[in-house]
Amino acid sequence: MKKLNVLNQLMENGVVAVIRGKSKEDGLRQCDALIKGELVSLEVAYTTPGASEIIAELKTNYQDRPDVLVGAGTVLDEVSARLAIAGGADFVVSPSFDKKVAEMCNLYQVPYLPGCMTITEINTALKTGVDIIKVFPGDIVGSRFIKDVKGPLPYVNLMPTGGVSLENMEEWFDNGVVAVGVGGNLTKGLTHDNYEVVTENAQAYIAKLKEIRGK
Repeated sequence: MKKLNVLNQLMENGVVAVIRGKSKEDGLRQCDALIKGELVSLEVAYTTPGASEIIAELKTNYQDRPDVLVGAGTVLDEVSARLAIAGGADFVVSPSFDKKVAEMCNLYQVPYLPGCMTITEINTALKTGVDIIKVFPGDIVGSRFIKDVKGPLPYVNLMPTGGVSLENMEEWFDNGVVAVGVGGNLTKGLTHDNYEVVTENAQAYIAKLKEIRGK
C-alpha cells in the first residue's frame, strides 16, 4: 500500500526536484529551501556527498510532513539502492535501467524510476514491474517523444528529466507526462548562502504546475 501511495503522490505533486549538492550541508539546505517553496518531491542524487545521510536526516526532520517525499537519484547498482532504502528513501531513480536495482526495489516495495530513451528500454523496464519511466535525457528526445511513445504504449507513465523549464513545462504535460523532473533550473542564481532564491524558483514551478492543471 505504501508503494501505491508514493506513486500516487509523485504524480499528484507533479514536479520532482533533482538535488546535486556540493556538500552534505548544501544538499540539506537546498532541500529545506525547496520544501519551503512547496516543492515536496525530492530526489537526492548519489553524486552528492553524504547522500544516504541526507535522505535519512530529511526523513527524520520531516516525519510530521507526510506530503514530503524523499528519494534517491543517480542510483547505479543494487548496493546503493539498498543503502538508500535502508535510509528511508521513498523512491529510487536511475539514469538508466538496471534489472538488479529493479529487483531490489521490488523486494522492498519501493518505486523504481529508471531512465529510458527508447521503446525497447521502456518495454524492458515495464516487464520488471516499473510503474513510472524516467525519460532521460529529456532535452535530447524532446516533448514530442512523449506523444509518440503514448501511441503504441498508451498506458505507460512517463516523467522527463533534463531539459524541462518553466517555458516548456506545459508542452510536456500537454503531450501526456505524469510528472517532470527539474534539476539545475531550481538552483539558478544560487551563490553562497542565498538559498531563498531556490525557494523562489520552486514557487515559480509550483505556480506553473497549478496554472497548467487549472486551465
